[in-house]
Amino acid sequence: MSKSLYETLGIDESASADEIKKAYRKLARKYHPDINKDPEAQDKFKEINAAYEVLSDTEKKSQYDQFGDQMFGGQNFHDFARGQGTNVDLDEILRQMFGGGGGGFSSSGGFGGFGGSRSGGFGMPDLDVQSRITVPFDTSVLGGKHQVITGDGEKFDIKIPAGIKTGETLRVRGKGKSYQGQRGDLLIQIEVAPSSEYERKGDDLYKAIDVPLKLALFGGKVTVHTPHKEVTLKIPKNTKNGQKFRLKEKGFRNRKSGQTGNMYLVANVVLPDSDALPEDLKKLCETKLPA
Repeated sequence: MSKSLYETLGIDESASADEIKKAYRKLARKYHPDINKDPEAQDKFKEINAAYEVLSDTEKKSQYDQFGDQMFGGQNFHDFARGQGTNVDLDEILRQMFGGGGGGFSSSGGFGGFGGSRSGGFGMPDLDVQSRITVPFDTSVLGGKHQVITGDGEKFDIKIPAGIKTGETLRVRGKGKSYQGQRGDLLIQIEVAPSSEYERKGDDLYKAIDVPLKLALFGGKVTVHTPHKEVTLKIPKNTKNGQKFRLKEKGFRNRKSGQTGNMYLVANVVLPDSDALPEDLKKLCETKLPA
């Protein structure tokens, strides 16, 4: 007797409940539409969910073990699933197959009354919950904890990885909706709060710093605050407006490569108010400064 639900999960009929769950989770991660962008992945994901819906339930599994693919009109499960189209309600099909509504197995093992509504999605309901949070700019540089409050009032902290960008999504396992013993995930879309001090360019971080004219001309030191710590920057003689100073690996950590960008401090040479200069200095500047 053909029993293709086991083939769908890549297990044999003697698989334990833990083995069934482990196989399901492995395949669900592989074919989840959020991860696998192959056009056929969505159908495969639906088949995996449907197979698990039957094999994870003791009573449904017992009936399936008895009748096998006769439940699908003699087709293997893959062909049956693809033949149902894209808008089939699995809950309705299962109610008809396993009781609790119209249809059911006849005493001869054939399926009676099978029709199946096509009003919903074929597969378990989507148990994932979408959310959105705004994290401080400094947290996007350094990483850290951020408190999340769910729709039902539950509060917990999540870890924000260093280098995260606006538009990225963090997945928190087991914080979604519940259905028949399964629990979905919380998918949190990240928005990084804008900064009045810093600008992100790729993995590099930029900040404008004011440099008094005296220091720009004759050199000196300025103290600069960065997300990491305060630094003392040496300003060389004849520093130009817009001149950049690099702080190595003080930018954003690239979450894919593991490398860290740089921070660039951009000199903004501040000119004194000429009207506030002493008269003798003003006259000296007027006569001696190059045109």
